[in-house]
Amino acid sequence: MLKFQTRVVVATYVLADVLATAVAWVAAYLLRFHGLVPALVPVTKGVPPLADYLQLLPLMVALWPAILYFHGLYRLRRGRSRIDELFAIVFSVLIASAITLGATLYVRVYYRFQPDVAPGWEYSQAVFALFVVLDVAAIALARAGIRAYQERQWAAGENVTRVAVAGTGPLARTVGEALLVHRDLGYRLVGHLAEDAASEPPAGVPLLGRIEDARAVLEENRVDQLYVALHPEHHGHLVRLVAGLSNECVDVKVVPDVIQYATIKAALEDLDGIPIISLNEVPLQGWNSMVKRLMDVAVSATLLGLLIVVPVLPLIALLIRLLGGRGRVLLRQERMTLDGRSFQIFKFRTMVDDAEKETGPVFATSDDPRRTGIGAVLRKHNLDELPQLINVLIGDMSLVGPRPERPPFVQQFRERIPQYMRRHRVKSGMTGWAQVNGWRGNTSIEKRIEHDLYYIENWSLVLDLKILLLTLFRGFGQKHAY
Repeated sequence: MLKFQTRVVVATYVLADVLATAVAWVAAYLLRFHGLVPALVPVTKGVPPLADYLQLLPLMVALWPAILYFHGLYRLRRGRSRIDELFAIVFSVLIASAITLGATLYVRVYYRFQPDVAPGWEYSQAVFALFVVLDVAAIALARAGIRAYQERQWAAGENVTRVAVAGTGPLARTVGEALLVHRDLGYRLVGHLAEDAASEPPAGVPLLGRIEDARAVLEENRVDQLYVALHPEHHGHLVRLVAGLSNECVDVKVVPDVIQYATIKAALEDLDGIPIISLNEVPLQGWNSMVKRLMDVAVSATLLGLLIVVPVLPLIALLIRLLGGRGRVLLRQERMTLDGRSFQIFKFRTMVDDAEKETGPVFATSDDPRRTGIGAVLRKHNLDELPQLINVLIGDMSLVGPRPERPPFVQQFRERIPQYMRRHRVKSGMTGWAQVNGWRGNTSIEKRIEHDLYYIENWSLVLDLKILLLTLFRGFGQKHAY
């Protein structure tokens, strides 16, 4: 029954997406040729018939669900971030629209070299531009409506996923608490299955029976999903459960008791058919890494060009030369990034020449006498770090990531701070989650690591964009920026 309901929901989403796309396409045509747009941008080539535009709908009906599918929009993940879904919709619509527009251009070129054949399709680019905006809005609204209907059903106890947890230990209790917290996502915790007669269920949750009687207990309580959350000492129960339920219509999910050993994210790998759990996976790899790199190149190149043309960077260099005393304008300093690799970071000089000649590498302080007058202003507003856009462009750094430290400091911190080197599983960044939350400069290293690891474990393109926006509002003029 649960799988049938899932298929119905997926089919509903597909139908809603197709209808929303068709409505958006027709609406874009009407707005361009019969709405307010012609008054602002006159139509110079005549108004094409609507029938010409309807010819594209069969292609869209076939293409849109395929593109949306490859962006994971038909994988029903309860609790998926609305922002994540919106970005997936935007990317899907842009890609599908580009493919459709490319197909129409191909047909036009083909017909151009076929004089005996009727002219090919010709479509207004303004219609496509309007369509992208309308389609993103229409699909998002349609999906929000479906989700609101589902949530009302779940709140009323309809179409819920009935869940049981095998186990009563700490791990099983944690799983049970998570299921109770997410009742709004359609989960209903029916109860726990005990390992033995001495097992006690969590407070307020019924004990359904013994694990050895799982088949009968699950059938009696109409359980859809069973979460197996057992301590390693009860591994025998796990083997018998999997074998005993292999022919039952119950979705079995195993929660491995390896959380205390996990260092970043666990992922399942395959070694010649043998399942292997990797405990050090990060979400920032493969396709995600490529997307992040493309964003780094595009943004850093744009900003560098803008800051040179405006000209911000030449002005800062001139001020350092005039007011910063003798010494170089641009410094290169060794830092550490992805996989502990060292690189030369670029910075505007903000201290007197040879500032660390006698002290060696030390952190700057609020009343640091080594700073120059113009240097203090630049450090206060993070302007000394603008040359790091060069590092981003050439691939040493990313726009967003843990701030790179100098090797002497890394050696100190890795000895006294557990898991410190985990921050080097991704490229270092110009700004990061720790920095926008106030943990920069001479502040708690432990707090910085905590925020860096949160970023690594929860990376997404949306989180990167959020940090970049927060940098504009929080990243300049912080009290610890000295």
